[in-house]
Amino acid sequence: MSEKIGFVGVGRMGANMARRLKECGYTVSAVYDVRPQAALDLAKEIGCEAAGTLARVTQVSDVVITVVTDDKAMHAIYAGKKDNLLQHASGRVFINCATVSPKVHVEVEKLAKKAKAGSLEACMASSINQARAGTLYLMTGGEKATFEKVRGILTKLSDDGKLLRHIGKAGTAAQVKALVNMVMNINTAGLAEGLGLGAALKLDLKVLTEIFSQTGANSRVLVTDGDDMLNRDHSCFFSASHAAKDSGIALSLAKEQKMDLPLAVAATKQFGKMVKLGLGELDKSGIAELTFKGRGGRGLKK
Repeated sequence: MSEKIGFVGVGRMGANMARRLKECGYTVSAVYDVRPQAALDLAKEIGCEAAGTLARVTQVSDVVITVVTDDKAMHAIYAGKKDNLLQHASGRVFINCATVSPKVHVEVEKLAKKAKAGSLEACMASSINQARAGTLYLMTGGEKATFEKVRGILTKLSDDGKLLRHIGKAGTAAQVKALVNMVMNINTAGLAEGLGLGAALKLDLKVLTEIFSQTGANSRVLVTDGDDMLNRDHSCFFSASHAAKDSGIALSLAKEQKMDLPLAVAATKQFGKMVKLGLGELDKSGIAELTFKGRGGRGLKK
């Protein structure tokens, strides 16, 4: 475990990945975040540098893991004019874990190659608890040689590699991740409507969810979000704003293929409505606030 690992983006996912790798014996060399205090707090906790610039993260690291918010943030960290990760990046490997457009991963790989560095997308289909426990489902895209170079690190994040999949060239893992989140978001919206209608019919919702779990209405979302929808506890593990963004990525792919996906369109509109109503930072389970009568975000658990 000789690699020195830097992190860019230390929100709930990035910070927990850093903690995990530190516990596994890796040297976390530096952390960076657009919120400097978040980087300072984590650096103090795990005993590393809170870098003042992106270039500094690269300077003191062999591998840099990035977990940023969107396409714009990815462009900023790799192509910023005054400061970016690719300054003096020769020989480094960048592992990009954010859910962004496939084309951005392709662009980043090209920029990295120009800087004589490697780039790999490692899209995550899991949440905060899995990041901390090292049981993330990871889908990677990029050159196989780059994947093999950092396989050991990725293995420690993916249940000893049991949950690690190399999909193909740059952009392909991001395509798969977009589809995963698209289907998840459709299921979430569907569950909210089923439970909302059940509530309007004055059915016993505990009985209803138990029946859902034993029939064709069952889904992974029922396990993760069902109780939260009933209890109105929307503590954020995956925000509605991210759901809207990710479904939008999938719809862009569908547009490129000249395909009509009405369910995805409807779900995207619902999550977009949450954002417009100021509910975008609730967990995606908060979509139930749009379907249960008399809710609309009022009376939420804090």
